Amino acid sequence: MLFAISPIDGRYHSKTEVLSEYFSEYALIKFRVYVEIEYFKALKNIGLSQLSSFSEGRFSDLDQIVDTFSADDAEAIKKIEKVTNHDVKAVEYFLKEKFEELGLSAFKEFIHFGLTSQDVNNTAFPLMLKGALQEYMIPSLRSLIINLEEKAAEYHAIPMLARTHGQPASPTTLGKEFEVFIERLQDQVLQLSTMPIKAKFGGATGNFNAHKVTYPDINWPNFANEFVAGLGLVRSQKTTQIAHYDHIATICHVFQRINTILIDFCRDIWTYISMEYFTQRVVATEVGSSAMPHKVNPIDFENAEGNLGMANAIFQHLAEKLPISRLQRDLTDSTVLRNLGVPFAHSLISIFSINKGLDKLLINKKALDADLDRNWAVVAEAIQSILRREQFEQPYEALKNLTRGKSSITQKDIQEFIEQLNVTTEVKEELHAISPFNYVGYY
Repeated sequence: MLFAISPIDGRYHSKTEVLSEYFSEYALIKFRVYVEIEYFKALKNIGLSQLSSFSEGRFSDLDQIVDTFSADDAEAIKKIEKVTNHDVKAVEYFLKEKFEELGLSAFKEFIHFGLTSQDVNNTAFPLMLKGALQEYMIPSLRSLIINLEEKAAEYHAIPMLARTHGQPASPTTLGKEFEVFIERLQDQVLQLSTMPIKAKFGGATGNFNAHKVTYPDINWPNFANEFVAGLGLVRSQKTTQIAHYDHIATICHVFQRINTILIDFCRDIWTYISMEYFTQRVVATEVGSSAMPHKVNPIDFENAEGNLGMANAIFQHLAEKLPISRLQRDLTDSTVLRNLGVPFAHSLISIFSINKGLDKLLINKKALDADLDRNWAVVAEAIQSILRREQFEQPYEALKNLTRGKSSITQKDIQEFIEQLNVTTEVKEELHAISPFNYVGYY
């Protein structure tokens, strides 16, 4: 790992290694083998006469090829690829060798029958993507949301000075500000978790040419629809040689939005820490600065922000590049698609960092209260609104003259202003009851 070019496989390997199950070269080879095996079984099930003597009892032997697929098997396929200079053809030859070992040589020419390599790749990659989303990415996001919900509950009734344009504004609560991000994330995760993931499966240029000319009586589009659905995917009906990748672009865009929301969150928390609304739990063995012993830096949120930016840059390129291919196919998608796991890995690193940072946060109620107490001008909105209700003449202008641009408005200033108003005693009491600490609306 010390010699890894990417920090994903080096410094952050312990956080990202789970994704190797779905985004490594090994994973891609294994999923290709799986697609080829399932396709052969489907050809048997459709009733091709040439496969009539193949016993369905041998399906378990074929399943074993996938279930026991090892790094050595992947290396064997890579060795074949050095000769073929074609990765999917190497998988086909590997499986033909397996058929020979199993005494199934008579049926080996129906491995990869009528397919182009992209029928395999553009089914394998969606399966890999779906697995990574369901097993790791979506659960990690939901875990983060739960962490945020716990913080929101903890901070539910804690008043906080809001800032619009960086200036003091009507107070809010710390818990509600966390809930803003919770709602935003929930909306995106819902879209992500309900989005169909598509596969391309239709022969050399998407028209089932070889299939139809060889077995014209079989409805191959229906066969492919059922086959792909059986894998848990949705088949794109009209394609060229390759998938159009619009569904992957959509997933990339959803993740960009998720990551942008998280960048927004990290920057807010970073700012709250700098304002001393939060302190951070000190880990005795850690060092904040090599020169300044006192430092406790918000490094987890900074790390997350940096990795989220990296992820979004790659998601953007994937979303822009993959749906574009010259005529019926060029090869530019191939090398780009191999990087599909990279932005997900950076995103996963970020989620780990945010959770770690959240667990270090300690609320500094004293700083929150002091900021509110320094800014009694923010109750001007409340006072002028009640005065409008009472049909007081030019209430907004009266409060504007009192507060706008003033360096300091104290509780005493507000109380004296209320006392000189020409309103009833009951209204004055109502106004006196308002403070920056309770003027928080619904929270």
